[in-house]
Amino acid sequence: MSTERSAAAGTFFFVVGPSGAGKDTLIDGARQALAGRPYVFARRVITRPAGAAGEDHEAETAEGFERRRAAGDFLMTWRAHGLDYGLPASLLGVLAAGSHVVANGSRAMVATLAERLPGLVVVEVCAPPEVLARRIAGRGRETAQEVLARLARQVDPLPTGLLRQRVVNDGDPAQGIARFLQVLSQPVTNRVVRRLGLDTGGESLVLAPCASWPAASRLRLQGPAGALADVRVLARMHPHEPVRMRAALQANVQARVATCVSAAPQDVLAEVAPALQTGELGLPSGLMQRLGLDEGQTVRVLPTLEASSRTWLGHKLRGGRLAASEYEAVFLDALDGRYTEAELTAFLVATTRALDADETLALAQARTRLAKPMVWDEAMVVDKHSLGGVPGSRITLVVVPIVAAHGLAMPKASSRAITSAAGTADAMAVLANVVLSPQDVRRCVREARACIAWNGRISHSVIDDVMNRITRPMGLETGAWSVASILSKKVTAGVTHLLVDVPYGPHTKQADETQAQALCTLFEQVGRGLGLTVRALATDGTRPIGRGIGPALEVRDVQQVLARDPAAPHDLRAKALRFAAHVLAWDPAVGSVERGLEVARHLLDSGAAQTALARIVAAQGPAAAVAPASHSAEIDAGCSGRVVEIDGWTVAGLARSAGAPQHPGAGIDLLCGVGDTVQAGQALYRVHAASETLLQSVLAQAAAVPGGGVRVAGGDMA
Repeated sequence: MSTERSAAAGTFFFVVGPSGAGKDTLIDGARQALAGRPYVFARRVITRPAGAAGEDHEAETAEGFERRRAAGDFLMTWRAHGLDYGLPASLLGVLAAGSHVVANGSRAMVATLAERLPGLVVVEVCAPPEVLARRIAGRGRETAQEVLARLARQVDPLPTGLLRQRVVNDGDPAQGIARFLQVLSQPVTNRVVRRLGLDTGGESLVLAPCASWPAASRLRLQGPAGALADVRVLARMHPHEPVRMRAALQANVQARVATCVSAAPQDVLAEVAPALQTGELGLPSGLMQRLGLDEGQTVRVLPTLEASSRTWLGHKLRGGRLAASEYEAVFLDALDGRYTEAELTAFLVATTRALDADETLALAQARTRLAKPMVWDEAMVVDKHSLGGVPGSRITLVVVPIVAAHGLAMPKASSRAITSAAGTADAMAVLANVVLSPQDVRRCVREARACIAWNGRISHSVIDDVMNRITRPMGLETGAWSVASILSKKVTAGVTHLLVDVPYGPHTKQADETQAQALCTLFEQVGRGLGLTVRALATDGTRPIGRGIGPALEVRDVQQVLARDPAAPHDLRAKALRFAAHVLAWDPAVGSVERGLEVARHLLDSGAAQTALARIVAAQGPAAAVAPASHSAEIDAGCSGRVVEIDGWTVAGLARSAGAPQHPGAGIDLLCGVGDTVQAGQALYRVHAASETLLQSVLAQAAAVPGGGVRVAGGDMA
């Protein structure tokens, strides 16, 4: 019995795109080219008179449209520009008969249509902004200002988990129609999956009979629950002949993948790669798990087009410069799975190697076009960002309440820890719920003037999902790359004024003050290009800030500062006031940093900031109280003297070994500071561990480091 997809199941191609992209031109051209073939071009029902300007449609009165909708005559309906639109339900019969449907529609209806039509293919027709502007202006129906306003509109990103193709229609009509026809000629098919006993070294590879697709073809797979994977094909010569895997790997994937099978025989035998019949696809176990597939289930398969931006990628690899639209084209193809990881790695290496201010701005502009920004009904939306690397520097939890108490809107999106003992979101989670939706963020700002939320839901960047997988392990996140990434996210979050903390020190991203000042200048220059007001401050990151290192311990320090406790860490208070002063200075009623410092001190010392934090916590939803972990022990000084250095990298590592940030009560509590005089046997810091086993492990690690990471003058790291 054939395992091919049933012939009585066509593909629904839903075409979307902005005004000026040329959707109607492409559809008209494809209709003529595909005449007599099993393609049906949907004729929409519109409450517009017959013969009116625009597409050929089926005219209907408003009353008739409602009657037909109530009778179930439509597959779906939507409203736009004061008119009702509908796609007839009869299109389901067309699909069932094995023909393919091409329909022009609204991207707002994609999610609804995808629920009703598994295997839907969304075809995005796009063009660079300058091309869109020229085409819209050429119609003569809108003024120059109206054209600019139309281009400035941001559309909602498409839902995740879709099978989609993108057609770049930036040339003449014949070229655009040819690209569109290439998409339509690749309908969705179903394939029965067979498990491969083959380790592909993490590469997303599949085996297929060569009659299906040629070697190196790119496919997008969709599992039964909607999970997606972009893969490359290693084609078999014949259904029953073993694959010559070594040669195929060397030809089609990175050398490191070929290395992992170099000890294998020249041919991978049938027990490793079973013979595949027509209509089957061989998947490695890991890929099957990602897609939620079991042996013998079916996966939807959509061949993807060759990257249209390959010219720009090659230009960058040869040391050329790219404009924002060219970076955007590369990013879009990367999101569509049209580049291998090796190609993207080479691109990122070339990009991060040399980025001046102009190209950093182009990179940031390209990133901003990949997401819809939040729009605020506020004259000013302020934010503060830190490049991190300084243990305990939890000033955000003090700055935000001060600013909120003053009345400025501050929707703070913060990260969780990646390599540190706590991120701002980890610390705030000790006090309140930090997993907020954009709607929650708006409500919190309305109720409390601020929030401190995890950025995973409110400033998530889809391109980072692809790029971080490469940049982080390979250490490619240069200062310029970070500037473009950070500022583009702030634009997406709707921020108008941004203060950036750029620490310098041996374990921060900037080695010294000179490097930090140069990066500050770049932040401010690129920010201006994006229409943001940015102030960046170089700060000393050579020592921890505060005493606690770990979520609950850092929150304790914050609460002491807000409560004006005499035991509060002075350095945490001082740095928080400095940053709050710069933010408040943007308020015309304050006007200067000096006056901002006066206002910040008053709001802190009067208790207004403490009250503001309570309002923020209430708006976000209070969390259960977290106490410092009870498994504790102290690290003592080996000699008397003056503390001259606290190695933040070492103590933060110990805090992580103690269980932070996964266990919010774990961490390190510093009992001394740089400049303090200590006596032999005096406790330098206290370890709070999530378990006795972790505690003993941390103590052993501390014993292996001179002084446990604290250097006392008069002794060697004693």
